[in-house]
Amino acid sequence: MREGKVGAIVVAAGGSRRMGGIDKIFAPLWGKPLLAHCIDVFERCPSIDQLVIVVSENKLEEGRRLVREYDWCKVVDVCPGGARRQDSVREGLKRLSGCQWVVIHDGARPCLGVDLIEQGLEEAQDSGAAIAAIPVKDTLKVVSDAFVVETPLRDSLWAVQTPQVFRFDIINEAYRKAQGEVTDDATLVEQLGYQVKVYPGSNSNIKVTTPEDLSLAETILKSREQG
Repeated sequence: MREGKVGAIVVAAGGSRRMGGIDKIFAPLWGKPLLAHCIDVFERCPSIDQLVIVVSENKLEEGRRLVREYDWCKVVDVCPGGARRQDSVREGLKRLSGCQWVVIHDGARPCLGVDLIEQGLEEAQDSGAAIAAIPVKDTLKVVSDAFVVETPLRDSLWAVQTPQVFRFDIINEAYRKAQGEVTDDATLVEQLGYQVKVYPGSNSNIKVTTPEDLSLAETILKSREQG
């Protein structure tokens, strides 16, 4: 049985560099901004007690306006992010109060479901850390100077998603001792020697990085709502 409050950090401070001038976080998607789809899921999730939204400095007022417009009652702060993703997560951690568990999610993944959050919290009970991921389907190559140097076994490779779930003391320690740049939160936890459990993510839980991804996300959301 899980004990203690659960906080969530939705990281939405990226630069949308591959979106052709569109800010993907606030781009219209199936009737509302992309970020709103993501936050709505956390608002519906029974286990979430607090929610912090991290956006870029110049989007603070826009983010706060969404909180008012959609009347999100679990949002305790909308705060500015940092230069790197890990800097933004660190800022989010500072805003949570009295939480024993933390769910970290990319705001650019609007198609998650409540079940992914709840399952992550359940799986994290074993080791204090759990991440959503899906098995890699394609053969991958390690390439150097345009030549293949290694073909890793596909059976052991998983494509990592968010949400990523941690006991607060573990992820807080990981960020206090962080060295170098990482692309996901679990890497910092692994560097401290903690075990990170992997649980099945979803093929629908895509990350929007290009305009084409926006169209795919809309198709996913439409199909989900219609049936």
